[in-house]
Amino acid sequence: MSVPTSSVPPVLTDEDVANYLRQNNDFFIDKPSLLADLTLPHERGKAISLVERQVSILRERNMEMRHRLTALIDNARINDALFEKTKRLILSLIEAQDINDFIDALMHSFSSDFEIPHTVLVLFSEHISEDRLSTKSNVLLAPFSESQQVLGTIISNNQTVCGQLDTGEQAFVFRDKANDIGSTAITPITSAQPLGVLAVGNSDPDYYRSSMNTLFLSYIGDVVSRLLPRYL
Repeated sequence: MSVPTSSVPPVLTDEDVANYLRQNNDFFIDKPSLLADLTLPHERGKAISLVERQVSILRERNMEMRHRLTALIDNARINDALFEKTKRLILSLIEAQDINDFIDALMHSFSSDFEIPHTVLVLFSEHISEDRLSTKSNVLLAPFSESQQVLGTIISNNQTVCGQLDTGEQAFVFRDKANDIGSTAITPITSAQPLGVLAVGNSDPDYYRSSMNTLFLSYIGDVVSRLLPRYL
């Protein structure tokens, strides 16, 4: 009866590796990147040689540069995707035929492309009558005086802000969805005069932080501020 041959590969020992390298002393010639990952101590007793310390520093810097390059590439991909989404949004806003097309394009982009769960466009009722709006689920019409009383600082400063609104501000903007909002980013919509505010919300209290970059929402707010008056 024949004995079955084992399929378990042999285990290499340190001596096997050492013998192979002795017989193939040109092994590292075309593999310089492998050398960068090796640890070759140059120490005598407890002292570390200058060469080893320099190699260690160079290896650390090399790893740091790799991580930074990876982060830059990842950010570039994110920015490319953000640019494409923003371009589609702006073209849709420009092509809108009326105020309802304009609002639909804005809400569709924020919901589908940017995956923002809560978006509200507050328009001051002095500039548009309710009967012109066929879509009202994400639009709030409110008198400027009432809005200023609640959102006075945000409107008067004319700057995008992020963070947690106080109870009154949140209830005013998000109405029946106020309890679902943990954090908000909000930007004024202003042409020759204040027209409203654009607000986005997330259930995560830390999603929109006061320290975060507001460039994107500010840019969209500027675009809406330029285009919206033609539809009012």
